[in-house]
Amino acid sequence: MENLSYLVAFNHLSFSMVAVVIMVLLSRAIVANTKYSAVLVIVVLGLLMGTLFVKTGLAQPGLQEFPAIVLLSQTTVIALIATFFVGGQEIRKLLSKQFDKAESLVVGAKHEAFVGTTSTQLVYIIRAFVLLMGIEMASALLTGRSSGHPLGESYLALSYLSLGIALIFIDSKAKISDKRAYLFKGLVEILVIIGILMISLRLSHLVASVIGLPQIFFAMVVSSGLGMVMPKWKAGPTLSALLFAGIPVLLTGTFLVGGSHMLEAFSIPGLQSVIVYGFAGQMFWMFGGLTILIFLAKANHVRNLAPGMAGGLSHSGLTGACTAGDFGGTASARAPIMINIPFIGHIFVFTILAASAERGVLLVEWTLPLVLLGLGFVYLASKNLRQANGEDAKEVKGLMQFSFGWQIVAVFGSFTILHFSGMPIEHASMAAASGLSHFGLFAATQGGMFGESAASMITFIFATPFLVHPLVFGLFGKATENGGEMSTKAVMFIFALGTLGVLYSALSI
Repeated sequence: MENLSYLVAFNHLSFSMVAVVIMVLLSRAIVANTKYSAVLVIVVLGLLMGTLFVKTGLAQPGLQEFPAIVLLSQTTVIALIATFFVGGQEIRKLLSKQFDKAESLVVGAKHEAFVGTTSTQLVYIIRAFVLLMGIEMASALLTGRSSGHPLGESYLALSYLSLGIALIFIDSKAKISDKRAYLFKGLVEILVIIGILMISLRLSHLVASVIGLPQIFFAMVVSSGLGMVMPKWKAGPTLSALLFAGIPVLLTGTFLVGGSHMLEAFSIPGLQSVIVYGFAGQMFWMFGGLTILIFLAKANHVRNLAPGMAGGLSHSGLTGACTAGDFGGTASARAPIMINIPFIGHIFVFTILAASAERGVLLVEWTLPLVLLGLGFVYLASKNLRQANGEDAKEVKGLMQFSFGWQIVAVFGSFTILHFSGMPIEHASMAAASGLSHFGLFAATQGGMFGESAASMITFIFATPFLVHPLVFGLFGKATENGGEMSTKAVMFIFALGTLGVLYSALSI
């Protein structure tokens, strides 16, 4: 029977890989030859399929019948470590004024294996899936966390298969100067990521008695620091795959699980206001930030708007679209920097929120001054961006200031609004995470920082406001087609709707 259990586990892994990869490929095919991001379609397809799984009786809410997909949705930290590392490298280069672009170890194939996806990109997508699964299972085995998962007894075999595929699977049509060295770099990167996961988890446990800082905070510190120490490290197959497809693959799993909760969540008392704030917050904070960048900072170009808002909100969807290159090379290069810079502010974010979670009430005496501090950085950023005149270094400096400031304003502003509206902090954590699409808050809530109830529902709550993302990615896609300039009227209109929505959600709690 044990042999059969391994076969069942392998079938779960295989089905999940096929289902996720097909969804990513289908999303890329739909937006092929346009300037729109595949994440836009992943949002809709993931939520729709998750809902259909439950509606047709194929699964129950939470998709416990598909444990591999559930496991995939819990690999947020792994997907972000690659971005943090590259962000650390870019920050080091920026500080040392090294603006030369490192050569890639691989020249990707131009041949399309599927519509909108080259053979090299296909390899990255498949490799990203097996990396996320294999690294998570290996890390769970090494830290003793495998026993609580339905596939836990098969983790050793499945991680061997997953990581083995990740190590040897390369595109035969791509040009790689030294395949042996390239594959070895992939192995080193896997081992380092597993090491970062173990160290960050250990550090989180060590400080738990003092303050409940989540694993993602320490993972960011360690991986960013490592990137700053190793600015000349060229991405091997592991980093390349996670940067290109890690977040889209992760989001596919997240939306599938989130969609499975869609039908039941609307009937749970107290969650309606959380969902309303999630929708309204998406429009308010995203388009509020865009309004500032466009009208006050005079930085209306997608090279500024996309990485600026990805960093300013720690926005999972925009981060994935930027790192995948959907908004051009400049946005792709700037995004890791903007993602890392606000995480310096997460020293305040997670410390104050962890203390608030332990007390059961928000520490408003800390959040209000920090909101004012954030607004100060936003003002400074707007001033510097107005004076940039298209100069790369000045734009990057201004965007760094904006990302840091807007992050603090949005996170603590959300919690403060919801606190004075009377929403419990465990519900506020879900509302804020979904209203910003904030992957740090998502990972922290998913990890139990705000209690088991919030941890069990965050996947759906986080996924639902992504239905607003057709507006977000639609405008970004249109801007890319329009020479990088975004429609100012549309931004103002949606920001006004978001403002009304936030007011309504606050008053209706």
